[in-house]
Amino acid sequence: MAGSGTILERLRHGPPLVLDGPTGTELERRGVDTTLPLWSARAIMDAPDVLKKIHRDHLLAGAEVHTANTFRTNPRTLERAGVKAEGRRFVESAVRIARQALEDPPRDAPRETWLAGSLAPVEDCYRPDLVPDSDALVGEHALHAEDLHDAGVDLLLVETMNSGREAEAATKAARETGLPVLVSFVASDDKTILSGEPLEEVIARVASLRPDGILLNCADVETTTRAVRVLRDHWEGPWGAYANTGKADPIKGWEAAEGADVATYQRHADEWLRLGARLVGGCCGTRPEHTAAIARHVRQVHPA
Repeated sequence: MAGSGTILERLRHGPPLVLDGPTGTELERRGVDTTLPLWSARAIMDAPDVLKKIHRDHLLAGAEVHTANTFRTNPRTLERAGVKAEGRRFVESAVRIARQALEDPPRDAPRETWLAGSLAPVEDCYRPDLVPDSDALVGEHALHAEDLHDAGVDLLLVETMNSGREAEAATKAARETGLPVLVSFVASDDKTILSGEPLEEVIARVASLRPDGILLNCADVETTTRAVRVLRDHWEGPWGAYANTGKADPIKGWEAAEGADVATYQRHADEWLRLGARLVGGCCGTRPEHTAAIARHVRQVHPA
């Protein structure tokens, strides 16, 4: 049942939460056009049935926290694509498609699910040098967060943050909505994020804003496994991780990594859970099969 209980209760008590997997790279894998600047957001209007099927497949795989396809529905991206005036329609459609996918789950699917709205960097998530000035960040993230709130998401996921300054602006905007807020950084190694800022410093920076959880995402599994130890040691609240398998490619879009099989990913995810992660899922390059492996492990360790 979608959103029937509070996610804050599950973050603190009960089994760890299983996150879903990526939208963008899965759309690419299924043959959907994800050219820039809209990237994954193009599917909201052009391939809603495929998008809905991806959400549904992650539900059937055991995901409990699902993220609406709003990673690239921010005002800056939509303006660049010439569709800024349709921003609210893009957000509402993305949320509706995800909600429809979560309806009428089979008996072996999760009994409770929650839908997150994605608040991503307004520029390229791998380019901290492109982060705009603070006034622009505050205004754009506030507008996007408000649209997500009004569209009816259960929580906000400030994700793939590559700088402390943008993470702070996006988290403040998310907190203003009154919804639960998770914040996630991209680690470049076990000491820094992509901007070069120390991981422990940006954790402290957003911790002062009292998010409901802090995570790491969109780095390879090895980097993530090293970095979660720093996160665990510098944040007392719920934490989690969802990593990549593969890397961005300017021609192919996404290039699979050697050895990025489900078993390899699962070994790392098991380690995150062993260390105390409360939320675990997959990021770019992972598939519903990765989600299913994580969900099986959680059910085995925490039977209903």
